[in-house]
Amino acid sequence: MREQKTKADNGTLLIRGGRVIDPAQGLDDVLDVLVRDGLVAAIRKPQNASSTEARSVVDASGLVVSPGFIDLHCHLREPGYEDKETIATGTLAAARGGFTAVCAMPNTLPPIDSRSVVEFVLQRAREEGHVRVFPIGSITRGRKGRELTEMAELAKAGAVGFSDDGDPVADPYMMRMALTYSRVTGLPLIEHCETPELSGGVIHEGWVASRLGLKGIPSQAEEAMVARDLALAELTGGRLHLAHLSTRQALELVRRAKERGLPVTFEVTPHHLTLTEEEVLGLRVRASPFESLTPLAYDTNAKVNPPLRAREDVQALVAALREGLVDAIATDHAPHTLVDKVCPFDEAAFGISGLETALGLVLTIYHQGQVPLSRIVEKLTVGPALVLGAKGQGLGTLKPGTVADLVIFDPEEAWTVDPQKFASKGKNTPLAGVTLKGRVKYTVLEGKVIYDDGR
Repeated sequence: MREQKTKADNGTLLIRGGRVIDPAQGLDDVLDVLVRDGLVAAIRKPQNASSTEARSVVDASGLVVSPGFIDLHCHLREPGYEDKETIATGTLAAARGGFTAVCAMPNTLPPIDSRSVVEFVLQRAREEGHVRVFPIGSITRGRKGRELTEMAELAKAGAVGFSDDGDPVADPYMMRMALTYSRVTGLPLIEHCETPELSGGVIHEGWVASRLGLKGIPSQAEEAMVARDLALAELTGGRLHLAHLSTRQALELVRRAKERGLPVTFEVTPHHLTLTEEEVLGLRVRASPFESLTPLAYDTNAKVNPPLRAREDVQALVAALREGLVDAIATDHAPHTLVDKVCPFDEAAFGISGLETALGLVLTIYHQGQVPLSRIVEKLTVGPALVLGAKGQGLGTLKPGTVADLVIFDPEEAWTVDPQKFASKGKNTPLAGVTLKGRVKYTVLEGKVIYDDGR
């Protein structure tokens, strides 16, 4: 990519000749994007730019220009777990992944369950962050599931939603009250769907778990909680957002709920859309139950919650994305230290560091011809903006007059994943050494280039 400086210094940026994909406006065409004073000034047919029109000109020919990606589900770990990640390192990783806004989940220490912690996250993001940071407040105090937080106060302080992520709200009465109060704030409850009594395993309950002698997590652990929460959403009229769904039957439950008009949305992750339970055997090993194990088996970097599921679940998720049932693609970026992962499988932490591989990984299904590129962009941009409601207004689009948050990427560029080059402190990924196709070239926040792959 070439960036050409002109003599003008009028606060403008011209992105010339890229394939502009903006699902919010129904755009998919080769166009110029003119940015002025941090806002999108115009989108127009390509034309020769005069030397006085733009301070900077980016040649985006052969590349895709889209609104900046929005991640509804990201673990920045600060405060409390700065050895795993900080707001500074996590948001830099986000910028490198094409994300201009991330929602910080509340399983920190202390949790984001009070006004002071919300304000701390926002202040640290202003001081050290590279992209927008939206705090998610806890549903219950201490994420213990016993007492609701002051949701209205958290919302006033800047929280954009509520979740006890990492743990479900196990008490159905507590969840009912939380959904009822969500009507006051208008913000979504983001539920980690897992029935504790059916969980306790470390990978998906299937043939790989049996082959490796590991305790499995059945699909029904997710599906039972999804069914309960949908029933409570229907009872209360509260806003429910289901995090990282991973099973075929959970999708069908949501489909039927949406058909009944329930205010429910849900997200899927790049890893659940593309990887299966077999990754625990080692990415380069596609074993059958009868083949010998290799030293690559028991890969703790493939240990994630919810677990990577069976192939038929992955296929169902892809089909749901293709048809538009999915509301958003979210990373569930979960960075960990080396100590957290280099240990016996049962003791290893759940989670994959996913911000910097998200685009390349999810474009796998585009290159396989399973999902159109415009659909993927939609679920990374306007889809999550709509889930955020009023908090996402003006984001996820390049409509003239809106804030100029955008990403320029090459969907065809191949690159090899090297976790040691991640900006994130979390190097935990099952994709080390894997070649992905699709790379971010520029990330722009409020009209300013915050990441340039060429520099």
